[in-house]
Amino acid sequence: MSLKKRGAMIILSSPSGAGKTTLVKLISEKKNFFTSISHTTRTPRLNEINGVDYFFINEIEFQKLIHDDKFLEHAKVFNNLYGTTKKNVIDKLNQGKNVIFDIDWQGTNQIIQSNLNYKLITIFIIPPSKTVLQERLSNRHKKDRSIVEERIKQFDDDLLHWKDYDYVVVNDELQTCYNNIIKILEAELNNLKYVYDKDSMEKHIKKLI
Repeated sequence: MSLKKRGAMIILSSPSGAGKTTLVKLISEKKNFFTSISHTTRTPRLNEINGVDYFFINEIEFQKLIHDDKFLEHAKVFNNLYGTTKKNVIDKLNQGKNVIFDIDWQGTNQIIQSNLNYKLITIFIIPPSKTVLQERLSNRHKKDRSIVEERIKQFDDDLLHWKDYDYVVVNDELQTCYNNIIKILEAELNNLKYVYDKDSMEKHIKKLI
């Protein structure tokens, strides 16, 4: 089977609160795009549906999947376990579907190191400022200030991994950010390289740290 007939793996990562999950949902609405559904041990948030947003399982079940080598990638994030199982992803790729991953830098590194013979596009989403990030996190976690503080504390560490990605996109305004990601994907899926100003992006990132 030729590479052109198979789907691509598309990874979106970001510090918590930068908006990647919303962007993943928007991209998945495009034809021939499929969102990989992760397994997690964390408690479902309001309105999250098992089998749609995540597969919610306990730690014993998660550890068994690790033991049985079922995961393509897995990581511990904010004291919860997250992982992507192999079979469904590989099946979709072989059907010509482009599979989108909503994962962190740990999972991204595992997928990069796995050397799977599929096209891989990695995109790191960042906020326009720490102030905006804090506002987004505060709106999401209104009842628990400690969660906001934990996410902000982790922000600098997460940001250090931006160089591991093919592209970095600022999520200042959702539609603009989405449009920029689509331009990247359209270029890459046609075996072209999308050109962006990496030096300016690095200067922006230094201001965030």
